[in-house]
Amino acid sequence: MDEFPSAQVEALAPLLAAFEAAAGEGHITRAAHRLGVPQSSLSRRLKTVEQAIGVPLFQPVGRGIALTAAGRELFDRTRGMVRALDDAVAVVRGQADPDSGLVRFGFPLTLGPVSIPSLLAEFHRTAPRIRLHLVQAHGEALAEMIRDGRLDLAVVIPAPTDLPAITLGHQRIHLYVAHHHRLAGRDTVGLAELADETFIANPATYHLRRLLDSCCAAAGFAPNVAFEITEFETLRALVARNLGIALLPEAETPHADLHRILLTDPPERSIGLVSGNHRPTHAVARLRDVLAQHLDRALRTSTPA
Repeated sequence: MDEFPSAQVEALAPLLAAFEAAAGEGHITRAAHRLGVPQSSLSRRLKTVEQAIGVPLFQPVGRGIALTAAGRELFDRTRGMVRALDDAVAVVRGQADPDSGLVRFGFPLTLGPVSIPSLLAEFHRTAPRIRLHLVQAHGEALAEMIRDGRLDLAVVIPAPTDLPAITLGHQRIHLYVAHHHRLAGRDTVGLAELADETFIANPATYHLRRLLDSCCAAAGFAPNVAFEITEFETLRALVARNLGIALLPEAETPHADLHRILLTDPPERSIGLVSGNHRPTHAVARLRDVLAQHLDRALRTSTPA
């Protein structure tokens, strides 16, 4: 067995980050932005990778790029190497200076009455040298970013079963209607009573939408969804205009034009603080511990009995 790497491996080692970014993004401009390099520099690095391998690795698809069969084979075999090296460097640096570092943190589009930005502001006051890269997205998108290494830590609703997670609490779902809706005078309502209503909801890829569909199915009907939207504030505004009703978690700031009605059998979703399957840096562990403590307390305080 050779004791030293081949010439091809020596040539490829410093270029794998460019290859992995381009393969993951499927777009030269986005990959260059992810790495913080000019687009022309990234293109040159990709050409060098192809020259070292000796076969085309990418092909144009619309405005983006896609892997060839050979490129897919290389990506499948090397995709974890760059992340492992990045983790190793981050851990070593973090051990040298535990009060600094970068944490890539994600949180959901709607958590409820708990303000994550307020918690992050408090964390920054106690650890000003730890930099935070923040991403806000729906639960499945956050879980996927944890899996592929784009995030170190995320609050995910519900917590995925294939990743390390700390269960912080549960998010209760309520019915929201406009103040002049026929149900606005009610304190509680059963889901079966909503069979003839028009709903406003997230797209089908969102867990909250799947929860709506499953709850209505259990009540004996399929919801009539007239509007699908990803943005929760706009969703609430449409409900306030009496264009439909919605099943939603409680908002951080109550909406003055909405009436909340308790469901007789309210659905709930678990709230998890999720990390990747790798050793966290000191900075990641520090933010994880702070969020676990404060979010657990805040959620217990805000959850209705």
